[in-house]
Amino acid sequence: MNANTQGTTHYLNVDLDLYSEWNLQPLVTAMGKKVYVLYIGRHKRTYRAHLELASNSKSKSPDSTIRAFCAMIRTLPRVARKEWDGAKVRDFNIGVQAAMQPYWYEIALAPETVKAASEVNARIVLTVYSPQVRREGTRDVKLGPKRSSRSTLQR
Repeated sequence: MNANTQGTTHYLNVDLDLYSEWNLQPLVTAMGKKVYVLYIGRHKRTYRAHLELASNSKSKSPDSTIRAFCAMIRTLPRVARKEWDGAKVRDFNIGVQAAMQPYWYEIALAPETVKAASEVNARIVLTVYSPQVRREGTRDVKLGPKRSSRSTLQR
């Protein structure tokens, strides 16, 4: 997190989250160097893949990232597209880091983005990560009101 966004709620990125009864490795392989693999594997009976766009390490907006993912999916070879269509879950997951400021934060998606996601039969999901709060003896970022320097434990 860079210094100018540390204390403010801000957009992080869009991950593509896939869940399937079938191995997702061939689908991810078909996507090639266009994606960065965060995780691929199996948990119990479900195969999972969590991806980011390789060319979008500092994604500019959810709109542009989701549309770039959709463009890539539309150009997949037929076999890979069948694997995409067979996945149980196809989520464009928009990540937001919450903080105490500003009071509100909104992300509006263009109708063309929603349509593009719908055309590849994917959902758009929003994940909000809670602000970190300083814990005594740690270096976590404190985003809440300043606490008294006096110990709360009375002996």
